[in-house]
Amino acid sequence: MPDLLDLPPGPRQPQTAQALQWIMRPREFAARQRERFGDVFTVDFDGEGIVFLGDPEDVRTIFTGGAEVMHAGEANAPLEPVVGARSILLLDEAEHLRERRLMLPPFHGERMRRYAEIMNEAAERDVATWEAGAELTLLPHMQGITLEVIMRAIFGIEEGLQMERLGRLIRRMLRLTTNPSQFVISLVLGPDSPRLEARLRAALDPLDAELYRVIAEHRESPDLAEREDILSMLMLARDEHGEPMTDRELRDELMTLLLAGHETTANTLSWAFERLTRHPAILARVAAEARAGGDAPYTEAVIQETLRLRPVLPLVVRKITKPVTVGQGRFRLPAGTRVAPAIILIHYREDVYPEPDAFRPERFLESPPGTYTWLPFGGGMRRCLGASFAQFEMKAVLHAVLSQVELEPVGHGERVGRRGFTLVPNKGGRVRVVRRLPAPGRERENELVAA
Repeated sequence: MPDLLDLPPGPRQPQTAQALQWIMRPREFAARQRERFGDVFTVDFDGEGIVFLGDPEDVRTIFTGGAEVMHAGEANAPLEPVVGARSILLLDEAEHLRERRLMLPPFHGERMRRYAEIMNEAAERDVATWEAGAELTLLPHMQGITLEVIMRAIFGIEEGLQMERLGRLIRRMLRLTTNPSQFVISLVLGPDSPRLEARLRAALDPLDAELYRVIAEHRESPDLAEREDILSMLMLARDEHGEPMTDRELRDELMTLLLAGHETTANTLSWAFERLTRHPAILARVAAEARAGGDAPYTEAVIQETLRLRPVLPLVVRKITKPVTVGQGRFRLPAGTRVAPAIILIHYREDVYPEPDAFRPERFLESPPGTYTWLPFGGGMRRCLGASFAQFEMKAVLHAVLSQVELEPVGHGERVGRRGFTLVPNKGGRVRVVRRLPAPGRERENELVAA
């Protein structure tokens, strides 16, 4: 562990004060430090320090660094009690590369299109319950949709009591692990508190038992090779030595995909509707693409701009094993330093994104996202495996919703709140259903009847 005196300057407040500010107002806290110290500064939440990086060139340095230098496993250690030690998030070097090669094929673009029907069905089923005039908090609705997609597309569970039981156990675990109060309790009691561990095990043990039951049923399935869910594909995958993933590895990767694919996608969808309903012209353009079908470049730009303006993760973290120079040569960070490309700083750079606080999807029609300036899925060799899957799902859900209902905002624009490690609309994305829309095929019929 490097001495804090060896690291770039940063705020001198007590650790707890810095941590609480980061939990409650992450962007404001990070922006204040950049104003004082520049694009490279050290914050201290736990006595070790984390060096925040707000310059794209420093992000390039981290994302192009060798796997033997840029470790993420130890940096992601707080996730281990939930995702497990064999999660791809906690592995480094050869182990990480093996796991990534096994997991990548099911997320190939053409394979993902097979899941479009599941995504549309999940969204349409939920939206069918939305009544004209109703005021809704969208976050729980988006969580329900994305959870169904995960259980069907990833876990291979279609319906019945098993889906209900697994869904109940997952929601119980998520309520505990994403509750902001857990962060505060952890600060007070310490991350290794027996009390916290007992609460977590009470939620995780029944879920683990159910996941292992699902894995066992898949192994016994006579049509495993014909199934198209991601769990089945992972079970059939083999590494360069012909070895499959173990049940423990499968369990840990299922939990990883659950956390990475459920919370983040649901939160981004909630943010997308929160922003869209406050920009009627943009909303109308996305709704027109939804009802037209086919390619939807503007919708894709809306998703990219939402992920820029309201990233659900504020940063990514690596722990370096050798000295690394950042800050245009001003700082040589010692081995053992934790470095954090700060998404919430990079995404608001005025030299990259003019009027950074404005919701302007057109900026992504004019030029594609930059590798080191658009980071909602991380980058480098550890870029999120499910990035394309997530964006594909977001587009499917946006179109399914906007082809069925017309929405308007409730109240003023929402602040950034926190749900576990992710950033969410502080009121959950409040909207009002103005009216239900006729099915696309009936619009022409209605026009003829009126005529």
